[in-house]
Amino acid sequence: MRIATWNVNSIRARVARTVEFAVREDVDVLLMQEIKCKPEQFPYAPFEDAGYTVEAHGLNQWNGVAIASRAPIENLQIGFPGMPGFAKGHDGPDAPQEARAIGATVDGVELWSLYIPNGRSLDDPHYTYKLAWLEALRGYTADTLRANPDLALALTGDFNIAPTDADNGDPTVVDGVSTHVSPPEREAFRALLDAGLADTVRPLVPSGFTYWDYKQLRFPR
Repeated sequence: MRIATWNVNSIRARVARTVEFAVREDVDVLLMQEIKCKPEQFPYAPFEDAGYTVEAHGLNQWNGVAIASRAPIENLQIGFPGMPGFAKGHDGPDAPQEARAIGATVDGVELWSLYIPNGRSLDDPHYTYKLAWLEALRGYTADTLRANPDLALALTGDFNIAPTDADNGDPTVVDGVSTHVSPPEREAFRALLDAGLADTVRPLVPSGFTYWDYKQLRFPR
């Protein structure tokens, strides 16, 4: 099974390009983040014409995740157990959940499309939320693999973390000042590996940047 993940940054604006990519690269399952639409607004028809079934989870024009698959999508899950919510000025366990996680089983593989919170800044409540979200994900992963050590499990998506200094392609993202590179975020990433996962990107990109800030044309610069 050929799996791909893509932060599409508004599927309605990029549906033609997204479907073209999936077909060209012979992708069996495409996991998308930042679809920025509700399920009823998702452009299903182009995917269906290309042979894909789509399951989407979105609440408004922000965030949102989806799965497109050639094979049947089974055991659909919206969010994972223990996933925290967030709202400005809203503390406590009953904060509303954002559309950041959708999971399903395809051909015996449990797949997750995840859009990890950005964090915004080190002193922002969203950063605390990000770390709590990652810890809940680690707990779910550890519990799942402990209960089923032979499970084929893939967590894909936009993690908003540069695991090492070599991953950071933006000189304005500085340890101690910026999110994505802080020690707690990197420790949270390593904790997912310790829970029984493997970083599939690292063997493919042993050196070179895996993260840059796209804002204000920083990547072209």
